[in-house]
Amino acid sequence: MGLPVVAVVGRPNVGKSTFVNRLAGSMDAIVHDQPGMTRDRTYRPAFWQDREFLVVDTGGLVFDDDSEFLPHIRQQVGVALSEANVVILVVDGQAGVNAADIEVAQWLRQQSTPVLVAVNKCESVQQGLAQAAEFWELGLGEPWPLSSIHGSGTGDLLDAVLAYLPPPESIEEVAETRVAIVGRPNVGKSSLLNAFVGETRSIVSPISGTTRDAIDTVVERQGKRYRFIDTAGIRRKKHVDYGPEFFGINRAFKAIRRADVVLLVIDALDSVTDQDQKLAGRIVEEGRACVLVVNKWDAVEKDTYTMNVVEQEVRSRLLFMDWAPAIFVSAHSGQRVEKILSLVDQVVGQHQRRVSTAVINEVLAEALRWHTPPTSRQGRQGKIYYGTQVSHQPPAIVLFVNNPDHFKDNYRRYIERQFREALGFTGTPIRLMWRGKKEREVERNSTNRATRA
Repeated sequence: MGLPVVAVVGRPNVGKSTFVNRLAGSMDAIVHDQPGMTRDRTYRPAFWQDREFLVVDTGGLVFDDDSEFLPHIRQQVGVALSEANVVILVVDGQAGVNAADIEVAQWLRQQSTPVLVAVNKCESVQQGLAQAAEFWELGLGEPWPLSSIHGSGTGDLLDAVLAYLPPPESIEEVAETRVAIVGRPNVGKSSLLNAFVGETRSIVSPISGTTRDAIDTVVERQGKRYRFIDTAGIRRKKHVDYGPEFFGINRAFKAIRRADVVLLVIDALDSVTDQDQKLAGRIVEEGRACVLVVNKWDAVEKDTYTMNVVEQEVRSRLLFMDWAPAIFVSAHSGQRVEKILSLVDQVVGQHQRRVSTAVINEVLAEALRWHTPPTSRQGRQGKIYYGTQVSHQPPAIVLFVNNPDHFKDNYRRYIERQFREALGFTGTPIRLMWRGKKEREVERNSTNRATRA
């Protein structure tokens, strides 16, 4: 059994995302003074006393309107309820009971999941009791007055929540691989996630910017657990106004940082754009493993473009990421989607890989035989004494040399290429750090190591 789930529901603009941020102890859920900010269901880890659980933020429930995303939001809330151990209905204590609250309450009474009522925006303790009393009308039991902004009253509600959660000893921790799905708007990121899950996990529409939050989904295949993180489409900064899209893009960048591997989704019809290049640069900068996923392959005219031609085009635009494997898929038809997971396993293994100092120096010795280090303008020969791997995720190798300034970009790229040809490191960036060290110090350290041996 995984972590228990607490679903947070309610009509639009009652402060559900602020409440979720309070429970999770973070500002991950997007909060903005605009109804309908949340669309998909998003999961955040939370804990109270000795219990850990997942709190699920959902979109605002509206039953008498089928425009835009509202039917999709209702579907997402329904799925959240089917997973939940308990539901928290958030209402607005300042606005009082209205017809929309009554409609949501009637729908919840038809579900099998237990419900607690959180009366939000009760900033005063004395007034809060009076504000909360009005919500007995919903017929869902005792209303709990609280303030999501200040945190007052949330502890009492969480004490009540614990009664519906399983005991801690029944919960097992499972190792998982975190996979962020990033790309420009409308390249098929949410469709790809839905293809993995086999259900409508993220709302898909032709409207640019449909996904706003970073959406976590756990998928299990062959005894392995993957946490996919769908993200908002990332446009050029000059086209992004402060508001929902701005917040969504920030969440996408955070998703890259917390991922083990990033799926960079590229539209096969557009090939690699300038924005794709910038996203790839961000992935390299963050030191994340990466798989290039060329989506919409089913829409490409095969008589005009072969896979080799398109891949050469992609590679020519992403030369600095030539180490990342590429796969051509169709999220719409499911073509080759499952094969992405084998590539994810491969690149994560390389991202976490450690190589012994002896092997590092064998590769260095071979590289130096084929191409000696350059000579400085003063006629001093560059020397690489030895190298050692100092960290992983991504692999980082320190090379001790007589003078780092002797080694220009061309030679540094040559050394990295030799490491990749000899050791692999497919799908992960490598950090090479060039450190100056005097020859006498190197000889002294070698003597000390020999003496200890």
